[in-house]
Amino acid sequence: MKLLVHMLATLTIIGILSGGLLSEVSKWAKPKIALHRKAETEKAIFLVQPDAKSQKKIETVDFEIYRVFDENNDPIGYALPYEGNGFQGNIRLMVGVKNDLKEIVGLQVLEQTETPGLGTKVTEEPFTNQFVKLVAEPNVGWVKGAPPKKTNEVQTITGATISSKAIVDIVNGGLQKLRDVKNSGVEL
Repeated sequence: MKLLVHMLATLTIIGILSGGLLSEVSKWAKPKIALHRKAETEKAIFLVQPDAKSQKKIETVDFEIYRVFDENNDPIGYALPYEGNGFQGNIRLMVGVKNDLKEIVGLQVLEQTETPGLGTKVTEEPFTNQFVKLVAEPNVGWVKGAPPKKTNEVQTITGATISSKAIVDIVNGGLQKLRDVKNSGVEL
């Protein structure tokens, strides 16, 4: 009995110390993670909008959106970070779209936890290049096992169909939210 009490006390002390240490590490790392995420977002803006020379975050909406400008400071489109569910977890991406919201300029996956070697292929160029100059109206569609026949379709990745469809759903969700805001008359 004495041995059992000793073991429980030892494990309790170790648990409390470990929990406290993890809490302190989390407090220390949280601002660094936020800075890194912000830097990656800003970098991705110019990857999905290669003609952009500057950007401005739009503060009049309840989600993250950036207006991008050319060298003459004329607006050329938007950069929209958006996230949703993938196969294994959350996927966060950045999509570049023209002013009229009818054509996608580029797509960059910022964060994902998909299956290595399969689902992670949604971050690679053969898949992401399909979104360059892709018609986004009325929505982006997908096809499985065949080349796209329409100007608004992408081909899913064999073995990663769920992840591919998730990217399409996230893009459509983000663009629809942006269209709703623009149609409501909010200044973007």
